[in-house]
Formats: sequence, C-alpha cells, structure tokens
Amino acid sequence: MDEGRTTEHGLFVARGGSGDRLLVLLHGLGANSSVWRRMIPLIEESWNGRWIAPDLRGHGRSGREGPYGYGTHAADIASLIDREQSSDVMIVGHSMGGVIAAVVATGWFGPRVREVAAFGVKIDWTADEIGKARDMAQRPARAFATRDEAIDRYLKVSGLIGLVDPTSAEACFGVAGSEGQYLVALDPRVYGAVGPPIEPLLRLAGAPLRLAAGSNDPMVTLEQMRRVDPAAQLFDGAGHNAHWEAPEQVWSFVVGSSQ
Repeated sequence: MDEGRTTEHGLFVARGGSGDRLLVLLHGLGANSSVWRRMIPLIEESWNGRWIAPDLRGHGRSGREGPYGYGTHAADIASLIDREQSSDVMIVGHSMGGVIAAVVATGWFGPRVREVAAFGVKIDWTADEIGKARDMAQRPARAFATRDEAIDRYLKVSGLIGLVDPTSAEACFGVAGSEGQYLVALDPRVYGAVGPPIEPLLRLAGAPLRLAAGSNDPMVTLEQMRRVDPAAQLFDGAGHNAHWEAPEQVWSFVVGSSQ
C-alpha cells in the first residue's frame, strides 16, 4: 500500500494498483483513509486496476478549509477522478462516504461512474440527531495533554473504539499536534454536513447503486436500505465499520457484479 501524498488541492490520497480501471474508496464521517487497510490486501490481490483512497476534506491528513457539505466533498472527489483519467470508475463508500459517492455518480460534477457500492449509510436521521451534529460542528477543536487521550477520542468519534489497536499506525493517523496540544485530526465543522435528507440523495445516483450494512450496525436497517435498493444485503456479525471487522464480506459485496 502506497503511504500516499497530498495533492495540489489539499487532499491526502493513498493509492495502489495499475491499469485503466479505477476503484475509489471513500471513508465515513470522522475517519480517514487508513480505515481501508484491512481490505487493501484483498483489493491488491484481485482488483484488476488502480485504487485511490483519499482523506476527505477536513479529515486526517487533508486540508481543513470549508465548506464541508456533500456537494463540496463530491466536487473534490470528482476532481481526483478527472486527474486519474480512467474510463471505468467504481466508487465504494462507507457511511457518509456512500452518500458522497452517490452525489458524484449524479454526473453533475463531470466524471462518469459505472457503479457505486455503499455500506453503513445512515438513511434516517431524527431532528435530535441532526441538532447534535450541528452542535458538534460549532464546538472548537479540543486539545489533549497526551497522544493517548487524543487517540482515544479519535477512536470514539470514528466508531473504531474496541476495533483498532490504540498503539497502531491506523490509530495514530487520526491524531495531529504535539506535546500538550494533541488534537483529533478532524475539523469539527465537518459535522455540519449532516442535515439534508439522505434517501433522495442516494436516489440521485446516475449509476447503479448497491447498499449493504453490518447485521449489527445500529445506524441503518435492512428495511431502510431496501427502500432504495431492493437487493440490499447484510454482513453477518459485523457492525458499522464492516470494512474493518469483516473485510472479506465487504470485498465480496463490492466485486459481486463488478469483476
């Protein structure tokens, strides 16, 4: 796995593979591209083409300049795809990344997308949940005295607590700063993206869109997903971060109709 680099537009992008086909991996809200690391060996082994995994704007090692709405994220990803010059593009998105993938696939931003595979997308939001997210977007970034405290916070906000080893490189990628001023590598304003209804956004995709989620994912149910994708499926025994918990199941879902 290429450790990645920052593009001229301020997005950090990890990449690998070769060939014309392009697989774009989009992480969820609060995370970064390192969450794909358990799935990358499967991709490298069986994907006939290139892959890229960016840190979305305001996340991880990418720049922190708003706005952070779905349209802005989609424009960022569309620009990345344009620079890759591929005629065969598939996007895989987790959680918020799945919504962004659907918006890119509208075609409004230029690139043509052949297919979207999205999992763990929270479709129904209550007014209270939206209010809490917008409140989080208004809070200043919190500084921590130690790296361990900042890592613990990152793992909680990304939903990776109890899954990712706090001493691992993947955990460290979620933290920035230095002694006495450690920060989660996340601009709190990214939570301001929450609000627009998700189901209509998913339905805007101009390419086939497939949905899935972990059977233990508290964010979305099979019934909710099947309002959009009647063939939506569950990953047995997995939770919200199925790409970390059950990468083989997720990869099997991704390649189900794309190889």
